[in-house]
Amino acid sequence: MAELETKFKTAADEVTKLSKEPSNDEKLAIYGLYKQGTVGDCNTDRPNMFDLKGKAKWDAWNALKGKSKEDAMNEYIGKVDDLKQIYNS
Repeated sequence: MAELETKFKTAADEVTKLSKEPSNDEKLAIYGLYKQGTVGDCNTDRPNMFDLKGKAKWDAWNALKGKSKEDAMNEYIGKVDDLKQIYNS
């Protein structure tokens, strides 16, 4: 588990250093995986209808309900590796 957490933290650092910005859908996907990997299942109320960005982020995280932290971390690491290949080439 310690090795997975180290890889996860490295991926979280690397995703902030991409040479180009990912699409909004890609950002939401990595956000949801990050939250699921660090916090677990969504534990907050859905933001109100005027907070469009907050709702989108909440929806991305809540869609992963039931996924284990380990699975979310592994998927996050894979997604960041994919984004590095796309946006750092």
